[in-house]
Amino acid sequence: MDQAPIPTESDPRWQLVLARDAASDGRFVYAVRTTGVYCRPSCPSRRARPQNVTLYPSPDAAEAAGFRPCRRCNPRGASVAQANAALVAAACRLIEQAQTPPSLDALAAAAGVSPFHFHRQFKAATGLTPRAYAAAHRAGRLRDRLDQGDSVTQAIYAAGFGSNSRFYEGADGMLGMTPSAWRKGGAGAEIRFALGQCALGAILVAQSGRGICAIALGDDPETLLHDFQDRFPAASLIGDDAAFQALVARVVGFVEAPGIGLDLPLDIRGTAFQQRVWQALRRIPPGTTASYAEIARRIGAPRASRAVAGACAANAIAVAIPCHRVLRSDGALSGYRWGLARKRDLLDREAAPRRK
Repeated sequence: MDQAPIPTESDPRWQLVLARDAASDGRFVYAVRTTGVYCRPSCPSRRARPQNVTLYPSPDAAEAAGFRPCRRCNPRGASVAQANAALVAAACRLIEQAQTPPSLDALAAAAGVSPFHFHRQFKAATGLTPRAYAAAHRAGRLRDRLDQGDSVTQAIYAAGFGSNSRFYEGADGMLGMTPSAWRKGGAGAEIRFALGQCALGAILVAQSGRGICAIALGDDPETLLHDFQDRFPAASLIGDDAAFQALVARVVGFVEAPGIGLDLPLDIRGTAFQQRVWQALRRIPPGTTASYAEIARRIGAPRASRAVAGACAANAIAVAIPCHRVLRSDGALSGYRWGLARKRDLLDREAAPRRK
């Protein structure tokens, strides 16, 4: 006869403790009866046996039960992850305010750490290297100036490029097309797309030469197609590609069974801040959610909850960048460009395996 499951092992938070998930710090603590100590989820101490562990929603709750805080992980103070997030946030401000990208050594010196440590912490927090972050920020400035009607040369210098040649070395990676094509609504760009059906209704998947540039959900495939054409009015749009249908099938399969994961090359052309948000969203595991405020803290911008919500709203790649996993601080659903009913359906599908 099988033994009854131990309550702690049945709690999904226990898996986060086993993984030492720093993103869960501040969301709950765990206490060990044999030591009388409680810790944050990311505590590096040796793991206790689950039968000796109790999970609490906060330090106050653990202390009310008679436990004292761990001296090693300091669950009531700033965690290592929070300290690193503050370091990275300060570096991001330096990059954003600089006319030309600061060197790695200069950024590390300003943070008071070694270049190796700084580079590792920066990438862990943002999902980007400092150089890639600087490039994304300059690309965002460039796109803004092109959209405002600047000439290509004016936009290049206003974005911080020292010369036209420096810009054109990486133009395709920044815009996915030439600057003139960008200003003309994608003229000359070739984008493959396909329409399909999934449990949430119609789905459109599109891919440029750089990767996936759109995953859209809706009730009516014709509406999805018209919206897509409006986004790229002058691009060469290629539909009914049999080989491309396999990619659509993968996306549909992920919608139907989120647990299988979705590893696609994403064409992310957002601002530097949006990229930070979207990278953070991709780290939210299926079956779990986060608030806008939590995402803001994770990217080192604790006062930017509204900007995080704006980045979620700007996301044009449904499911692969899972903005449906972000809720309001009170746990309520908020806006979703593909409809609140689909957001709820996606969350229910992802939570289903945990309820079995």
